[in-house]
Amino acid sequence: MPSLFSAGHSAGASARRVLRWLLALAGGCIALGSGELHAQTVYRIVGPDGRVTFSDLPAATPASKATPVDNVPPATAPAAPVLPYVLRQVVAKYPVTLYSSSDCAPCDSARKLLTARGVPFSEKTIGTVQDAAALQALSGNNAVPFLTIGAQHLLGFSVSEWTQYLNAAGYPQSSTLPANYRPSPAVPLAPLETPAAPASAPEPAAPALPVIPATNTGPGNPAGIRF
Repeated sequence: MPSLFSAGHSAGASARRVLRWLLALAGGCIALGSGELHAQTVYRIVGPDGRVTFSDLPAATPASKATPVDNVPPATAPAAPVLPYVLRQVVAKYPVTLYSSSDCAPCDSARKLLTARGVPFSEKTIGTVQDAAALQALSGNNAVPFLTIGAQHLLGFSVSEWTQYLNAAGYPQSSTLPANYRPSPAVPLAPLETPAAPASAPEPAAPALPVIPATNTGPGNPAGIRF
């Protein structure tokens, strides 16, 4: 049977360890309040009987297992890739938006041109009556592809015309996008609004308005393009 002295000594040692831990934690809080962060290692100790305790000291006996408790803040989501400075300045001044629709070969060609050249662009799709009405209000026409470069409106796809306008805006001749750049997904031009309260009976969906791919019937790129 252990003596009262040994039992008291063991209890006193445990109390001192807990006290040291509390003082260390208090010191960490004070340092944090003063703007300095001091790391304090805390161990998770599993005893031979399976009992789990926490201490600032590693396990005292070989039978116990001690592992440091991580005190690392949770990882944040990876930031979006940063565009090169020159390209970032051009995008801020003259953002590019492509208006397209499904089953539109000129729209596919337009998308490939922008992607191959490394032009960051947003894409709006035309698939419903609401989309077509919004496109009509924006461009004065319901034909696609339709491109905006800043305030410039380009109706119909033309490699030479689009290239001239992109050059005039200052977009690089070849791609300078980071290797991890991913374009934003295309979204409808006029997304349907969710009603505040469910209707008593669902209304039939509005039929899609056919959109005719536009041909380049304009006079071409005027000299001295200004944005």
